Amino acid sequence: MLDRLRRLLPKKLAGGPVVPVVRITGPIGIVSPLRPSVTMASLAAALDKAFAFKAAPAVAILINSPGGSPVQAHLIHRRIRALAAEKEKRVLVFVEDVAASGGYMIACAGDEILADPSSIVGSIGVVSQGFGFVGLIDKLGIERRVHTAGGRKAILDPFRPERPEDVDHLLRLQEEVHDGFADLVRERRAGLLADDPEMFSGLFWTGRTALGLGLVDGLGDLRSVLVERYGVDVRPKLVGGERAWPWRRGSGVDGRLAEDLIAAVEARALWARYGL
Repeated sequence: MLDRLRRLLPKKLAGGPVVPVVRITGPIGIVSPLRPSVTMASLAAALDKAFAFKAAPAVAILINSPGGSPVQAHLIHRRIRALAAEKEKRVLVFVEDVAASGGYMIACAGDEILADPSSIVGSIGVVSQGFGFVGLIDKLGIERRVHTAGGRKAILDPFRPERPEDVDHLLRLQEEVHDGFADLVRERRAGLLADDPEMFSGLFWTGRTALGLGLVDGLGDLRSVLVERYGVDVRPKLVGGERAWPWRRGSGVDGRLAEDLIAAVEARALWARYGL
């Protein structure tokens, strides 16, 4: 009888617990005027609002990201952990299609990570990609002119032949970032990770396999898990941040379109890496 009465009441009076939900979708740090991106600035307001729900038993984070900027991913990770400590809230992370690379770094901010059996999880590594146009400009008869103060200021210029010492420098930088990423995962997943030599190789796995590796804590979707834990009256509430309008002052149309095209190509390449 009590359950029937609750269903007849307006949602605000029904008495079920509210669980704020923050959705994190898309490549991290690839910013353009017309295309949304995942950055600390774009998520700050939503995270603050979500953790401000005093009576909420937990905060849920929905992640669907192929990665991107390690700096932005780390900033978001740290912000979630800081708010969780400050507000004494449990953080439940739910993986949708993919939480890879920087997306998985953010997922590690959760006290629990739950994924779909077919989600893509992992890719704990660092990658730099580009093109070399040396042969092309030679065929076109184009002369490349670069003047620098500093002998290595123009390292890895795509219009110049690659130099071994420049590649070595890049690899050392990548190794530093990779070590930091691996240390973060080891700390957050302490006692849970399987002893697998490929764990930090950059490989990625399905949610089902990731569960066996200790990269996630369980399989399930947001609604089902919240109902199981907090009852059928639980009320997931999507919390959004401020919107960035594409026609903001100071952005020329031509510049916007060019930036958006580049961002779209970069984003497509990130998603395609995981077959999406």
